[in-house]
Amino acid sequence: MAFRGWKRLFLVGRQNTFAKAWRSRRGGPPLRWKRCCHWSAGKSLDPEVKAFLEENTEVTSSGHLTPEIRLRLLTPRCRFWREKPDLWPYGDPFWAIYWPGGQALSRYILDNPRVVKGRSVLDLGSGCGATAIAAVMSGASQVLANDIDPIAGMAMILNCELNHMNPFPITIKNIINSEAGNWDLIVLGDMFYDEQLADGLHHWLRKCIRIQQTEVLIGDPGRHQFLSHSIRSQLHKVIEYSLPEYTRQENNGLTSSIVWSYQPSNSLENC
Repeated sequence: MAFRGWKRLFLVGRQNTFAKAWRSRRGGPPLRWKRCCHWSAGKSLDPEVKAFLEENTEVTSSGHLTPEIRLRLLTPRCRFWREKPDLWPYGDPFWAIYWPGGQALSRYILDNPRVVKGRSVLDLGSGCGATAIAAVMSGASQVLANDIDPIAGMAMILNCELNHMNPFPITIKNIINSEAGNWDLIVLGDMFYDEQLADGLHHWLRKCIRIQQTEVLIGDPGRHQFLSHSIRSQLHKVIEYSLPEYTRQENNGLTSSIVWSYQPSNSLENC
């Protein structure tokens, strides 16, 4: 199946292309809550793109760790599960997969609303927006979703509507290596799939902790690139979830996903 091919390429090597995109959009002006957003509540979507996404994704709340959240995803019942990837007109739809790290983060936030209640939250590499949606559901005072794919931003707005909430602010800038924003909490899932990107994340997250005392939670199912990176020694395991069978099948047999707290011992040093 064509989309299975997409996922396999992503897991074993295609991620390098996506990582280069993150690296090529590095930097940019300092971010502020009210001025950095490409979309916000009330912003209309391109009707052609909206119709395409609605026609070629399926609304689902099953097969993952958060049945409370409804999402538009690519499933075996969708046309592009079978079509050649080149026929998809908007670039690889990584946002259309609910990756295991994001599932774990979302589950943890829903089960422990105190983690986000009354706090400002940045969902980095937000994809389908599930973790940002979980933060809103759990009482976060401010949520900013970030993904470099503009189609992901459109999909997030649709997913907010599915869950009966106003869209949260969304930025499609690459904010890694930008000025450290004033967030209480940064959450990121499934982002450690390329060594250079991982290095950039490590440096930037450490800076956010040093300057703003930001808390950082990372979701990952134990991919080699994550476990072998130096950041691993500065992580504290928060909780581990057993993945549903459907998610296991679609992620090369990964059986669990973990939420980690990033607590660098050298966070007070210059970086």
